[in-house]
Amino acid sequence: MNPLPFQSRTASFAEALANVVIGFLLALLIQRLAYPLFGIETSLQVDSLIALLFTMVSLLRSWCLRRLFVLIERRHWLAEQKRLASLERRLATGRLG
Repeated sequence: MNPLPFQSRTASFAEALANVVIGFLLALLIQRLAYPLFGIETSLQVDSLIALLFTMVSLLRSWCLRRLFVLIERRHWLAEQKRLASLERRLATGRLG
């Protein structure tokens, strides 16, 4: 049997964190460039707080989705392993039909 594919919660968090840090920097840059186009005047501090709020929500969302997909992948993998084990038993006993 193949080993269970696995990503730890810590690795999931690290992946989500890297994704969100880049997202934070992009959001901050886009805010600084886009707000003036819409007549919105803010300070870098205000932009940073707004971006931070959305970043924290994004980080939580990203981590939760990653864990959900890991769970789904595990369930599919386990179901496939059970199906293969059953097939192996039937082959070994000659009861394939």
